[in-house]
Amino acid sequence: MSAERLNRITIDDAQCGGRPCIRGMRIRVTDILDLLGAGASYQEILDDYPYVEREDILAAIEYAAHQADHAVLLSA
Repeated sequence: MSAERLNRITIDDAQCGGRPCIRGMRIRVTDILDLLGAGASYQEILDDYPYVEREDILAAIEYAAHQADHAVLLSA
């Protein structure tokens, strides 16, 4: 994950229940992912949320991919 994109993801216990957000705003990473999962295009998201930038969308995707990549422990 690039440091520049990672800086776009903020976590604040006093905001959105401590969930990862975009640049300190009250739009969560999961909000962006839910929109994409529902079929919204980048442009639709940018039009509906004018304070969101294309790099924010890419940061949300990259953050989620990083979170999903974890070691799997197998029991013996």
